[in-house]
Amino acid sequence: MSVDRLLAEARARLVRLKPLEAAEAVREGARLVDTRPEYQRRADGDIPGAIVIERNHLEWRLDPHGGFRIPEATDHHVRWIVICDEGYSSSLAAASLRALGLVNATDVIGGFQEWRAAGLPVSRGAAPVRPRLAPYDGR
Repeated sequence: MSVDRLLAEARARLVRLKPLEAAEAVREGARLVDTRPEYQRRADGDIPGAIVIERNHLEWRLDPHGGFRIPEATDHHVRWIVICDEGYSSSLAAASLRALGLVNATDVIGGFQEWRAAGLPVSRGAAPVRPRLAPYDGR
């Protein structure tokens, strides 16, 4: 197994979205999850309204039955759209979410770079948005 084959198999299980399609899905209620590390968000900016969860915490934050979930992780039918920098790690992440039972998980073709190239909103604050780290305890 090569990483290229792993990626191809992951993408074969997804209905991937172009950036404009992803933005429309978010307007319709989908949740955009930005998994880019802090250094990339610091360099390039944040996507307004995106939930920032760095890749190493993703499954724990989105598992609706997990003790470390975020409030938005209410059930297995939430439409999660994962975005990374160029659309590679987001495909693997979305496939992992699907394996976890999150049936509507997908990702953005071309990632943040294509999002920005499409003229979609990007914000630049004094510091990047902080990742969602605090566990959700159900209260």
